[in-house]
Amino acid sequence: MKTTTAQVIADGQKYVMNTYGRLPIVIDKGEGCYVWDLDGNKYLDLVAGIAVNSLGHGHPAVVQAIKEQSEQLLHCSNLYWIENQVNLAKLLVEKSGLGKAFFCNSGAEANEAAIKLARKWGKGEKYHFVVMQKSFHGRTLGSLAATAQEKYQKPFIPLPEGFTAVPLGDLEALEAAIRPETCAVMLEPIQGESGINVPSVEYMQGVRALCDKYGILMILDEVQAGLGRTGKPFAFQNFGIVPDIISLAKAIANGVPMGAIVAKDEVADCFQPGDHASTFGGTPIATAAGLAACNILLDDAFLANVQETGEYFRAELRAIGERHPGRIKEVRGLGLMIGCELTGSSKEAAAELLKRGVLVNSIGEHVLRFVPPLTITKAEIDSFMPILEDVLTK
Repeated sequence: MKTTTAQVIADGQKYVMNTYGRLPIVIDKGEGCYVWDLDGNKYLDLVAGIAVNSLGHGHPAVVQAIKEQSEQLLHCSNLYWIENQVNLAKLLVEKSGLGKAFFCNSGAEANEAAIKLARKWGKGEKYHFVVMQKSFHGRTLGSLAATAQEKYQKPFIPLPEGFTAVPLGDLEALEAAIRPETCAVMLEPIQGESGINVPSVEYMQGVRALCDKYGILMILDEVQAGLGRTGKPFAFQNFGIVPDIISLAKAIANGVPMGAIVAKDEVADCFQPGDHASTFGGTPIATAAGLAACNILLDDAFLANVQETGEYFRAELRAIGERHPGRIKEVRGLGLMIGCELTGSSKEAAAELLKRGVLVNSIGEHVLRFVPPLTITKAEIDSFMPILEDVLTK
């Protein structure tokens, strides 16, 4: 007898911890930019696992890499060299212009590694971080301490000390927060979880200049914005800067759990055996998927298409706003990392879109976040826009 949606949900409520406000559907399979639920309903997926399935669902190159590697070797300890891991590190270093990579299993772990590396670089004298208000860096205690949002932090205080939050875009406040014991400024090149907030080029270059002035590190959390999402290999390349450390995850292996940090050599070399580790970091199976995914995600022709498609997506959203004044407050983003701020409820809009076969993520009360597979076509975008327009006008 086939399992029903109601049964899965009932069992989930009984046996799975209540850490997500889950929607009442069970995703059963996916292909390209579409997924199907357990009842056979088809959805256009504009969430992509929250920017994870950047090559869509079931991409042939990633599937084949996983199949072949699973028949050869799933796991071995990092006590030994792993060829796929070395090759993926080489690719990330060459494309970023940085020095060395470390692999883990998630974005939060990547940010933990970045925080530890910066403090190790500080040699016990520099340990303080300046972070941004409305940031999001993860839910482990260290990354949560860097996440300057009270709603996430309040239930878990006291948190690790040494983090000061300032407003994004305010260079004077940033400079005022720098202390003799500051080791780094840590920020997202695009704030994802708080509404797709894009800082100016001048601000990002100003942050880099302040870090150079005071001899501290610039850490960019590219967990969501990196690896092609903005139409560049790495988000920092939109701003004409080079950070000292970047953290990565989400898209890196197209759905296989993986995170990473990449750092300049003089910073990366501060980590020595025993300083940091991850049992499952950079396993043969994860890095096989990562190599297959990143070889596509970091390709110039692929990235040019992401830029073009992202511009088209944003233009179509703005056109709806122009046809219906007072419905859309702002459309912002880079590449296919897009925020559409409504004057009305984004939660209600997302719920109605779900009924009409579209998966969209609501952030807060008014922002629809679009982070679809980077393989989405203009035809698929065109199929969505009339649905959105109808929802927003009704």
